[in-house]
Amino acid sequence: MSIAIGQHLPDAEVRLVDDGIRTARTGDLFARGKTLLFGVPGAFTPTCSEKHLPGYVDAFDAFRQRGIAVYCLAVNDAYVMQAWAASRRVPPGLGMLADGNGDFTRALGLELDRRAYGMGLRTRRSALYAEDGVVKLLQVEAPGELRVSTAEAMLDVIVARG
Repeated sequence: MSIAIGQHLPDAEVRLVDDGIRTARTGDLFARGKTLLFGVPGAFTPTCSEKHLPGYVDAFDAFRQRGIAVYCLAVNDAYVMQAWAASRRVPPGLGMLADGNGDFTRALGLELDRRAYGMGLRTRRSALYAEDGVVKLLQVEAPGELRVSTAEAMLDVIVARG
């Protein structure tokens, strides 16, 4: 069962890739303020690299102008996330969260079993918006889809909420 609207985001250790790589606690990252967290099945995978992440890169300033911190979550190691961020020109401030063991992904209930494809555990394509660590909006994609968790879709819903 995935996390639900009204619940607090779980606390787990991740690697934050921004200006370098550092260990971070999700409880600290999301405790205060407005946060948009989007999950992707994997760095360098086609849809993630060509559509999902670039949408957030393009819309990053629009989120930032609304005081919303943006993070990308994937079950990859920090060095892969760092290389992916560099290759996609991710702007400073858009945090890349490497959930190497999938602990945060599992705590969110957003794990995706891709062992049949040789990919192991992955993060389900999704996006959530939280305020002070409490989930206000959660969008989880159907398998193979990219509609409700895009930057454009999330921004539209957040703006409509007021």
